[in-house]
Amino acid sequence: MARRHGRRPHESTVSASFTIYLCSLAGCPTMEKMLHSAPIQATLPDCFIFPADKRPPATAAAVSLPIIDLSRSRDEVRRAILDAGKEIGFFQVVNHGVSKQAMQDMEDVCREFFRLPAAEKAGLYSEDTHKATRIYSSTMFETGGERYWRDCLRLACSFPAGDSAMDWPEKPRRLREVVERFTVQTRGMGMEILRLLCEGLGLRHDYLEGDISGGDVVLHVNHYPPCPDPSTTLGLPPHCDRNLLTLLLPSMVPGLEVAYKGDWIKVQPAPDAFVVNFGCQLEVVTNGLLKSIEHRVVTNLGVARTTVATFIMPTTDCLIGPAGEFLSEENPPCYRTLTFGEFKRIYSVVKLGSSLNLTTNLKNVQKEI
Repeated sequence: MARRHGRRPHESTVSASFTIYLCSLAGCPTMEKMLHSAPIQATLPDCFIFPADKRPPATAAAVSLPIIDLSRSRDEVRRAILDAGKEIGFFQVVNHGVSKQAMQDMEDVCREFFRLPAAEKAGLYSEDTHKATRIYSSTMFETGGERYWRDCLRLACSFPAGDSAMDWPEKPRRLREVVERFTVQTRGMGMEILRLLCEGLGLRHDYLEGDISGGDVVLHVNHYPPCPDPSTTLGLPPHCDRNLLTLLLPSMVPGLEVAYKGDWIKVQPAPDAFVVNFGCQLEVVTNGLLKSIEHRVVTNLGVARTTVATFIMPTTDCLIGPAGEFLSEENPPCYRTLTFGEFKRIYSVVKLGSSLNLTTNLKNVQKEI
């Protein structure tokens, strides 16, 4: 593990004590493992510090992703989504049908949640990745022991409406009402984007409805506390999303970075916009015409950053492979047909060393089965 030199004696003592505080609790499922509940420290614990060759670069170009106005003509929007998706794999949408009030309420209630006393959230803490509602730290991927500067509240919402909200936190008092309203509107936006994609790709308009988008809608409320040394760690590792479509309520505090032409670009959020990216299942269905692009999260020294990622998911037993419309003698299948459950079991490990070329080759991952 790489270590920084030149610390004053008391800094080394503080760092070592906090390292013990966070890193020696591997078998202790308590809120003490949550970053936002831990004491504020002046230095970064060693268990979060990456080797020098795997750290975030000192600078990354700030880029405004393509901004697509969903209120424009259907033909114009279809072309814009496909162009942006093929060029960079990420884009932002405005006039998307999610009300400003729903967005603001969601941001407010999520910040309120992370400000609650630790005792009121302790019952939600779990390291069980199969648990639908939980709070945890670092990442859901297997990382070989690497730790990431992030806390997360995971929620799942079934459609049509079920009883999944019964497991959601009871506090803040208005959380359930706010999350339900936000999720319904955000999923509606996502399904409309999928219909536009189908039309632009020459598929029937409802091709991506049914089981392939009918799993629970999963929300990750990501909380990145101020980091003592953002230059030596990450909030999330380089990864691609395993689902069908991701819709991010991004916060106006930058942090998301996207792999683009062999480099990382820093996403500059637009006001009242969602950031949209394609999941691995869209790459499979289109036989690689659309790509699920690698992205990561960097931290910052000054302020906390809270975002909400909404994942449109297939059902676990949904069988997904390249659509026949994208296959021919000249263009054979590039991906295996798998259930979504099988895919998640295969694509579950993320390590910094495997992402030095800034790409995740989904075809190669499948060949390793």
